[in-house]
Amino acid sequence: MLFSKNPPSRFLLLTLTFVLLLSFSININASDPTNSEDDSDDLEQLLALDEQEDQLPEDQDQESSSRFSEAEVLSKAQRIVLELNSDNSKRVIDENEFVLLLGYAPWCVRSAELMPQFAEAATSLKELGSPVLMAKLDAERYPKVASLLDIKGFPTLLLFVNGTSQAYTGGFSAEEIVIWARKKTGVPVIRINTVTEAEDFLEKHHMFVIGLFEKFEGSDYKAFIKAAMSDNEIQFAEASNIEVAKLLYPDIKATNFLGIVKSEPERYTAYDGTFEMENILQFLDYNKFPLVTKLTELNSVRVYSSPVKLQVYVFAKADDFKTLLEPLQDVARKFITKVMFIYIDIVDENLAKPFLTLFGLEESKNTLVTAFDNKGSSKYLLQSDPTPSNIEEFCSGLLHGSISTYFKSQPIPDNVRVKFCVSLISLT
Repeated sequence: MLFSKNPPSRFLLLTLTFVLLLSFSININASDPTNSEDDSDDLEQLLALDEQEDQLPEDQDQESSSRFSEAEVLSKAQRIVLELNSDNSKRVIDENEFVLLLGYAPWCVRSAELMPQFAEAATSLKELGSPVLMAKLDAERYPKVASLLDIKGFPTLLLFVNGTSQAYTGGFSAEEIVIWARKKTGVPVIRINTVTEAEDFLEKHHMFVIGLFEKFEGSDYKAFIKAAMSDNEIQFAEASNIEVAKLLYPDIKATNFLGIVKSEPERYTAYDGTFEMENILQFLDYNKFPLVTKLTELNSVRVYSSPVKLQVYVFAKADDFKTLLEPLQDVARKFITKVMFIYIDIVDENLAKPFLTLFGLEESKNTLVTAFDNKGSSKYLLQSDPTPSNIEEFCSGLLHGSISTYFKSQPIPDNVRVKFCVSLISLT
């Protein structure tokens, strides 16, 4: 939530705080040291209540305590992000070399989803000593400033370099924002020299590219660096010590090696092509997604822009999908780089309903498997039970062209995906 759920409670607590402060000020000279300490403790407790008004008592369960801890961290992170307004926006952008700006509206759901990721990224960048200043602007409250900065939708991310803006083209998790910001401000590759550095790197990155080179020079290395600078989503790392590199990718056997590492069952994928920038980037585009990708508002743009144009969508309730996930991953392994597998929570109307409407199945609550061929705008429906074997047979038929297209209900409009990404347009 962007606003407090209980404004009257906050007002009451602030009023009590003021009364206590006034009383404390009047009686401070007449109080003995012990009473003074007690009053101070009471004040601190009251102020803490004001900040934590929605929290449970001290005997709250561990899960609730963990939630508060996360909220507290987020609150501190958000304070790192500078709030722009009519008075300071021009000065801040003109006086700082790098400013990453989030334009938002308080009522915008997408803005609310992105805000905590942006704040977490701000904390990480500060810890890394990044020169990027993270800022946010309430574009609804300051429409003239928003217009001057070319903020046309919510949310909008823009990077200002010496006062000149460029569009944000990265992912929308905190880690992805950090990676993009560092790449655009001079750190496209992280060099790993020691075991300690490798261990620390593993803790911080869920997906990355590792390159092993005997020397950081030569045509292969130059292609690696060019790919790192061109890619907007994945952190690149380099090493010259094979034992250090093996901590990141255990199966490395020789130098001039490149591989991608992901935090999922299909964790390691080695590159076996020639070291040319375009080939490396193509390899990453086809291998950066997990075996089964869960579609969200924040990753939808990346999913729709995948070069894998044959996409199978599984609609299921979260509990039902848990039992289907592992066998579905086994199926997906057989179609890597050929078919992309995507899961959508069928209960999530914002994501599921627009797709299901195309099949006339918008009221369905049972597990469904559909497919889209984005090259030809064709759609398909698995009309048998969604068992792993039937899904595998369905995918084979898609690849070989033996599955009939589904013509019932509406055809896929040219802008079918635009309606899902409308509030993310300004991010891409």
